[in-house]
Amino acid sequence: MIAAFSMLAVFLIGCGREPVEEDEKRNPVADKPNIILVMTDDQDVESAKHMPHLESLIAERGTTFENAFVTDALCCPSRATILRGQYSHNHGIVGNEWPNGGFRKFRTSGAESATIATRMKSAGYRTAYFGKYLNGYRHKHVPPGWDEWRAVAGNYLSDFLSENGEFEYYDPEKTHDTDVLADKAVGYVDDASSKDPPFFAVIAPRAPHDPAIPAPRHEGDFEGEPLPRPPSFNEGDVSDKPAWIRARQNLSPETIAYLEALHENRLESLQSVDEIFPRLIETLRENKALENTYIVFTSDNGYHMGPHRLPAGKWTPYEEDIRVPLVIRGPGVPEGRKIEEFALNNDFAPTFADLAEAKPSPMHDGSSLAPLLDETPPANWRTAFLVEEAEKEGARRPELTAIRTKSSIYIEYASGEREFYDLERDPFQLENKYETADPDVLRRMENRLEELRNCEGEDCRIAEGF
Repeated sequence: MIAAFSMLAVFLIGCGREPVEEDEKRNPVADKPNIILVMTDDQDVESAKHMPHLESLIAERGTTFENAFVTDALCCPSRATILRGQYSHNHGIVGNEWPNGGFRKFRTSGAESATIATRMKSAGYRTAYFGKYLNGYRHKHVPPGWDEWRAVAGNYLSDFLSENGEFEYYDPEKTHDTDVLADKAVGYVDDASSKDPPFFAVIAPRAPHDPAIPAPRHEGDFEGEPLPRPPSFNEGDVSDKPAWIRARQNLSPETIAYLEALHENRLESLQSVDEIFPRLIETLRENKALENTYIVFTSDNGYHMGPHRLPAGKWTPYEEDIRVPLVIRGPGVPEGRKIEEFALNNDFAPTFADLAEAKPSPMHDGSSLAPLLDETPPANWRTAFLVEEAEKEGARRPELTAIRTKSSIYIEYASGEREFYDLERDPFQLENKYETADPDVLRRMENRLEELRNCEGEDCRIAEGF
């Protein structure tokens, strides 16, 4: 082979041409996969069942994670975790607003200088962001690592986008906010998927965040759709719950009526998101890029509407808030499969870096999900994870940490109160068993929670049970 190459070089020189170096012949990044993350805002798992395109184009053609969770069920902390691959206690964003969190803290702390965007850039990728970024972002500033930047500028009702350093206004009377983002994102994918190097794109619509305004074409689509009422809905006996729950009155008829209307609006607002998937699939197919593109769908946190007397919201350690939808389609991903292993929002940054063949980062607390996307997933996987939430401003809910295992959750509040639920026997978390549980079981949970509470990097993975 070496002799043949030398003879070819002599021939080319004799013809007046320089020999082509091996690394000039082919871009080593070109064969890496494209990656698209579609991330909704405040979406519970049940509502994803009302997205038919998600089901037929992504879930049936990919893998669904039945046990996907966030480790801090609030918008900005969770989005910071997705960007950084860290628990909240390590990236320091524990609220939506300054000084506890928000865009201002993320930027001034230096956190945005090392995100999945900068990691993907270092791996040779082009990067793009469309939609909601971090709470409090209302700037022309383009964060490091992003080549194409089209982010919502202002609060969650803003009609302005910060577009590559300039503000642009989009009249809601003329076009729906999800459609604006969809048009820009699909246009980008159309352009980028036919070129080298590969791209990493985030599409982050505001739906179904309250007030969940649907596109006009979807108004009334779910009129009369019943509000889910699990056994925990408007829970009658909360005497075993912590004080912040016991202080709540039963939900009033007016509150329940509001929740029913909000539920309809949430499902209707998600239809515009669902329509993004066929557009992405067709665009990728036309550019012959579909078979080399991962499409990931998830939400920044879950959402509750009625359990344990709680009205609309999140930021609790209960299943409705920490559990999120997660579906992945892409090259080599088994089709129509559902898996039970824990997946966390901590895992997205290391997963995308892994798929991009970027060097592992010691900063990451999470683990790449890539091994779970194989036909033969690993035998050993995490058996527990940390849930952490700062004090809920204005709601008297104290700071908490919790450990969620496959069969239970143990919660410690800064107030000194405790909760323990056997999720196999009590999936709706109706009976707090802390006072009657086996002391040895509680001791093991307490010790393991202590290991997770301040873990970093590899120590987190060890504490989680890898």
